[in-house]
Amino acid sequence: MFTISEIDSVVEKGIFSLELKGDPGELYNPIEYLISIGGKRLRPKLAILTYNLFSDKIDRSILYPAMGLEVFHGFTLIHDDIMDNADLRRNRMTVHKKWNNNIAILSGDVMCIKSYQYMAMAPADKLKPVMDLFSDTAAKVCEGQQYDMNYESAPFITMEDYLSMIGLKTAVLIAASSKLGAIIAGAPAPMADALYNYAYQLGLAFQIKDDYFDSFGDSVVFGKKIGGDILCGKKTWLLVESLRRAGGTKRSEILEIFKSNGIAPEGKISTVLGVYKELGIKEAAEEAMDNLHKKALEYVKDCGFTKEQKERLHEFAAEIINREK
Repeated sequence: MFTISEIDSVVEKGIFSLELKGDPGELYNPIEYLISIGGKRLRPKLAILTYNLFSDKIDRSILYPAMGLEVFHGFTLIHDDIMDNADLRRNRMTVHKKWNNNIAILSGDVMCIKSYQYMAMAPADKLKPVMDLFSDTAAKVCEGQQYDMNYESAPFITMEDYLSMIGLKTAVLIAASSKLGAIIAGAPAPMADALYNYAYQLGLAFQIKDDYFDSFGDSVVFGKKIGGDILCGKKTWLLVESLRRAGGTKRSEILEIFKSNGIAPEGKISTVLGVYKELGIKEAAEEAMDNLHKKALEYVKDCGFTKEQKERLHEFAAEIINREK
């Protein structure tokens, strides 16, 4: 079984072996640019890791579908950045800022198409379940993004609403990555399903951690400006939990802060962070992520995984929970 570090190396080599150049340059250069600025490569890494739990032969049957996951994720990032009017992605200019919105939209579309081309390179006998899983997941990611945009103008959402939204927008693609590797390796269905559920919980924790970093992270390490979600009025875990904890007057005060356009950006961020501190939101988010981590491990506890397989899954889960960016 490969170490996580070895899988990281396989993924990086796989990503940079993809032929993403083409004409016209305005269409393909943004794709190469986005891929080149790096990232956690979480989705292809997880697909190869779960595949490797059942097979030591890492070849094109898993490599191309795994790369397809990363290319699809890149497509969602380009379009998300346009919708959020974000300036930075991993401390580099976003595609729509470096080029323009029209080019960014079209380049993102090509990435989506390419992701399907790579996914279709799965083994013939696994092609239907792989494509069914990927297509269903791709639609859910778009549904999640729409809910995210809808919630920006909603005065209030529940924690159930929030978790359902990030489940669609973020967790399902991470969960599908986990199950994809198992399917291609020929794992028993109960184990593939357990890996999906395991990764879904980690996906929820992953998004909560992104919300957490937006308010409590280091912008240099995180690669984005701190407080961007606050300025956009995003319904993050932090805001939703604040509204849940706050009394009537305090809740109205929080909502007024987010609605107000008369506060300078720095002042707005500072005021909201003060509210989060007062309500113990930082600690609450850390506890929520820890609970999701434990729940993820429960799914792979009694499904027939070997001690070595469980150790690898525990190691990966710890890496997700303990990440610093």
